[in-house]
Amino acid sequence: MSMAEYKGKVRNIQDTPFGYTVSVIGGKWKMVILYLLAEGQTVRFNDLQRQIGAITYRTLSSQLKELEADGLVNRKEYPQIPPKVEYSLTAKAETLLPIMEELCEWGVKNQNN
Repeated sequence: MSMAEYKGKVRNIQDTPFGYTVSVIGGKWKMVILYLLAEGQTVRFNDLQRQIGAITYRTLSSQLKELEADGLVNRKEYPQIPPKVEYSLTAKAETLLPIMEELCEWGVKNQNN
């Protein structure tokens, strides 16, 4: 069903596929995290934080937990000291990559307009 087909049929945008999508990838950092994970096979927590820059430890941790709960990020913890944790995209998240590429192309075309 298209967005137009849902208009007027639901009372709450969260009840639509669009609302679900926004709830899973919306916010300031989730798309950035997915973008960075798409560039590499696995990424460690500190590397993610360093690449993003302006994100706090707590916020990154929270966003990763939400992405993991939504089935978009794999978390692999190694039993060693100091702890080593790596993150990667799930197959479900990889289905978002073509959409993210389209968003990037839109940005290239419209950033300076």
